[in-house]
Amino acid sequence: MEKSEVFTFGETMVLFQPEQMLPLEYIHQFPKKIGGAESNVAIGLTRLGHSVTWFSKLGNDPFGRFVLKSIRGEGVDVSSCLLTDEAPTGLLFKEQLSPEDMNVYYYRKGSAASLMQPDELDAGAIAAARILHISGITPALSESALATVMEAIDIAKRNGTKIVFDPNLRLKLWSAEQAKKTFNEIAANADVILPGLDEGQLMTGETDVEAVAQALADGDNEKIIVIKLGDKGAYLHAGEQKTYIEGFPVDRIVDPVGAGDGFAAGVISGLLREEPLEQAVRRANAIGAMVVGVSGDIEGLPTFEAVERFMKPAGANRDVKR
Repeated sequence: MEKSEVFTFGETMVLFQPEQMLPLEYIHQFPKKIGGAESNVAIGLTRLGHSVTWFSKLGNDPFGRFVLKSIRGEGVDVSSCLLTDEAPTGLLFKEQLSPEDMNVYYYRKGSAASLMQPDELDAGAIAAARILHISGITPALSESALATVMEAIDIAKRNGTKIVFDPNLRLKLWSAEQAKKTFNEIAANADVILPGLDEGQLMTGETDVEAVAQALADGDNEKIIVIKLGDKGAYLHAGEQKTYIEGFPVDRIVDPVGAGDGFAAGVISGLLREEPLEQAVRRANAIGAMVVGVSGDIEGLPTFEAVERFMKPAGANRDVKR
């Protein structure tokens, strides 16, 4: 099988997201979907026209098979994934009380993904990929998952595979102190870092956007830092290139979860296409704006053609067909 442009790995769970905006105790029907940062990025990239391999360890149960079939159906290579009888597939529930008020409840402790081991990685696929995408969620799952992340980084470094790191802080999984230490260790090895401002502040101790980016770059002119600023867009720091890139207006937020993953897919797509960085970040901003307008983690991720239409100036036939 031909190797993919991007390799990523982590936990994808079965997502139960009710259509009603009510406390969960009053919800009686839960549509079944999937949710996971790394698979969101993988699916986002395939819709943008790229080839991606996604690795994980899933429970050998109906939910694990559902996750595998769903991601395979999006065109992602899942051939290196493993099923285990030792632990179940993780679950999460979304509770939305208003467009701005979202709670997420995880049932993932001791899940199959937390059992992944360094020697289970497809080293050949990482070595052949142009980009290794890592999220800060995977190292928080367990000690063996952390070791797996560090092994993937070692493989990438030895083979010239560029590393893109999205911190994706989850304080329900570990402490801020643990996250800071691990994030900085990964960031030191990364070629591209995609933090939210709060994550960058945690990692550096700085508060100002530009100071955060400067600290993360740590004097390395080759390192690319893109700080996500929500509806304000993003700040790009790459060598002498330091600029704010405006976001796109959002008429109505339906579901904010997954916007950062769509943003990461947009940046990585631009890198793969060897586009100017400002153009890549602008498209990433557009994808984030599109994702928050649709319910679910992956449902709003656009095709390349759809995001190009979305980015046209107002009045220039900016219909958003997916």
